[in-house]
Amino acid sequence: MDEKITSRNINQLSPKNGSNKKKLRLGRGQGSGKGGTCGRGHKGAKSRSGFSKKRGFEGGQMPLQRRIPKFGFRRHFLRKKFSLINLDTIQNYVNQGKIQDLIDQKVLLKNNLSKKNNPVKILGRGELCASLKIYASKFSKKALLSIQKTGGEALSIS
Repeated sequence: MDEKITSRNINQLSPKNGSNKKKLRLGRGQGSGKGGTCGRGHKGAKSRSGFSKKRGFEGGQMPLQRRIPKFGFRRHFLRKKFSLINLDTIQNYVNQGKIQDLIDQKVLLKNNLSKKNNPVKILGRGELCASLKIYASKFSKKALLSIQKTGGEALSIS
């Protein structure tokens, strides 16, 4: 069977026969089948124009979000926001020559590693090869061990 494939343009496309039905016109008399109440039934909110059910509405039953009690209070605005810096990041800056032997708030600000008023925490991801003197607010255990292993100093600021 050799069927020829013909190319068609978008303007030549049409839906399959019977796939498109005419929209039922509501409220056009009893003979149409959807006259009178137009399929909305009698009375109630759903029969009125402009009705839209609110999110979480359960038909007058106490909704779930009101049944479950509120609890807890977290003061996010008082939480300290630490600038987190990993050892591999510090090592990259040392390799590039941007950091020499001392790391403090000024050096970190200059290299965009922390913000002005944020305390700094040094984390232990990666390896540190250079022996450095590092001033920071906090150190992770792994970072502290790694700094001391290379012969550096970890000094905490309060």
